[in-house]
Amino acid sequence: MTIILETSNLTKIYGTQKAVDNVSISIKQGDIYGLIGRNGAGKTTLMRIVSGLARPSSGAYKVFGESDDKTSLTRIGCLIENTGIYPNLTAFEHLYLKKLAVGIKEKGIENKLLDLVGLADTGKKKVKQFSLGMKQRLGIALALIGYPDLVILDEPINGLDPQGIVEVRSIIERLNKEEGITFIISSHILDELAKIGTRFGIIERGQILEEIDRASLMEKSSDRIELQTSAAANALPLLDQIQIKDYKLISDNLIYIYDSGERTGDISLVLAKHNIPVESLSIHQNTLEDYYLSLTGYAQIKNMGG
Repeated sequence: MTIILETSNLTKIYGTQKAVDNVSISIKQGDIYGLIGRNGAGKTTLMRIVSGLARPSSGAYKVFGESDDKTSLTRIGCLIENTGIYPNLTAFEHLYLKKLAVGIKEKGIENKLLDLVGLADTGKKKVKQFSLGMKQRLGIALALIGYPDLVILDEPINGLDPQGIVEVRSIIERLNKEEGITFIISSHILDELAKIGTRFGIIERGQILEEIDRASLMEKSSDRIELQTSAAANALPLLDQIQIKDYKLISDNLIYIYDSGERTGDISLVLAKHNIPVESLSIHQNTLEDYYLSLTGYAQIKNMGG
């Protein structure tokens, strides 16, 4: 798979603070790359650098195989920190001005993009009358002017209601699958990011702690079977009997079993044969949020944006 973006020891220093610290990542064509980190971890600074909006203090990066090439940067669309909108203009006018600014001559591209992001019926409505979700969709449309191969979105679902989140997620998935656009997305709503991300980079204090693809994440975020029974102590030797060795007695009525979820049938059968009452038998799948917390050691990730 072609590498679209590659950074090598990328560093950005503000005064004595390293906002980005020797970051080396690679993003492949077709990725939806989720950039994960708490507030101030360096996500936005990294996105600004690779978008050409900030210069690194040291290190280098290649976009489409070219080092810091302005031509290659024209193939990048971005929505970072704010949408750069003007309250008294319409959505169409915003796209028209952006089209002129980047030298796109295609007629009708404004309406095409408005339709794509679900703003086709806004007409002469000024942006100051838009909901937050509508403004986010306009920002995505602006990032798509020029048919970029790589789109960088900083917190595109921040502040949206559940319906707005679903709509924006649908737009990103459709553009990725149908148009082949590669995405870098930051979000503090990790469960949503996990639904669309194909690869993830976890950043903390300006450093990348780990890059991991979806398959590896699912493997590391192993399932556990949670068995609730009033006779937990009596159930343990029965687990040994069916060759389940990796388990932990959590309390008098709860056992964690670290084995394949496919063994639930075997567990139910052996317990029933020995008249062990089962209150519940369920599979718990660790989430992206769980994995992030285990890697960084943070007890909570509220207000992780930025």
